[in-house]
Amino acid sequence: MKKQKHGTLAMQRPLFLIYEPNQVTMKTGLTSCGCAVQFASKLDYPIRPCFSLHSLTKKPMKLTQSILCLVLTIFSASAVTANDVTPFLGTWAMQMPEGKAGWLMFERTDEGVHGELWTVGQSKQLSEIKASAGQLNFIRKCKIGKAAYPGGQPSGDRIPCPHSAKVQGDKITVTMTAAHVDQPAETIVFSGKRMPVLPQKPNLSKVKFGKPVELFNGKDLAGWKLANPKQINGWKAVDRCLVNTTPKLDFSPWSQYGNLHTVQFFDDFELSIEFNVPSGGNSGIYLRGVYEAQVVDRDSRMQGLQGVGAVFGRIAPSEKAGKPGGQWQHYLITLVDRHITVVLNGVKVIDNQALAGCTNGAFQADETIAGPLYLQGDHTAVKYRNIKLRPVLDRQ
Repeated sequence: MKKQKHGTLAMQRPLFLIYEPNQVTMKTGLTSCGCAVQFASKLDYPIRPCFSLHSLTKKPMKLTQSILCLVLTIFSASAVTANDVTPFLGTWAMQMPEGKAGWLMFERTDEGVHGELWTVGQSKQLSEIKASAGQLNFIRKCKIGKAAYPGGQPSGDRIPCPHSAKVQGDKITVTMTAAHVDQPAETIVFSGKRMPVLPQKPNLSKVKFGKPVELFNGKDLAGWKLANPKQINGWKAVDRCLVNTTPKLDFSPWSQYGNLHTVQFFDDFELSIEFNVPSGGNSGIYLRGVYEAQVVDRDSRMQGLQGVGAVFGRIAPSEKAGKPGGQWQHYLITLVDRHITVVLNGVKVIDNQALAGCTNGAFQADETIAGPLYLQGDHTAVKYRNIKLRPVLDRQ
């Protein structure tokens, strides 16, 4: 960079923006006022610019040069932001239609932008993710027909449904268009809030727990309620056990029978609970209504991320410590600062590991608020007993 006699700057490079779809480029240009401007582009959208403003001369800049620099900066920033995915990146706790919980995630990868939406069953991959005019557009395949019964699965085939999302602060609003075959298209709006980044791994040796709270009195369902009152309540107290009776034998997340949760909500805690699931049975224990500790027998067809000892779909147990169907098993689970430790039948199978987000089928997706203990009754028959919880009092 050369100084001119009048103390102004002679540009060797003009201000410019490189735009190359499906590539990542980093280029720097200089305005005539000496403002270094760095741009990056990835895929078919530019990334938010980073400006480093500094004077490259000791002599004062002329007013006209300052104005030019400001205009170029504002123009460049607005041009980039309109097609920027950055505001959408991260995880979002969603309140889905009909009150269901959802977990929405967008992240950059080497291939582009990856997106998922967790509701029930397995996570659903999003496609055709593209930012345009300040919103994020994507496609999700959904069943949109009327359910056969309350709490049932929507009918029909999965069809591509366009979605558009807008962000304002830490709130995201998603508009979905459901194109019915024999009737006008339906517009469905749902929203959510941004989840903060994961906190550091807690030092469990410094965590102080309160006295155990008995969540089940062994006599009746006092302190518990059905999550969806429109579903059938198969739960009752039998011989000091909390028993769910249902004719359903498959693992489908859809059922006429309902899930049960505590009336009381809790923050972080240590939970001790026994369960007895028949061979081929399936249930789940949702911690704060968010994270599911899987309940199946040792020999279930569901193993690994879906097996007993797992946080369903999130963290697999380090070893198989389950028992055959029809036997009582024991969980000791510690949940602190979105990290979980699981001891199954006396064996530590998950050791203070981070939880990336909620589990499918959750009561709620917001990981920052208190929630209930939520027991799955919409799968098969199951029994629980000796349900005790020690709340976290102090993390020191």
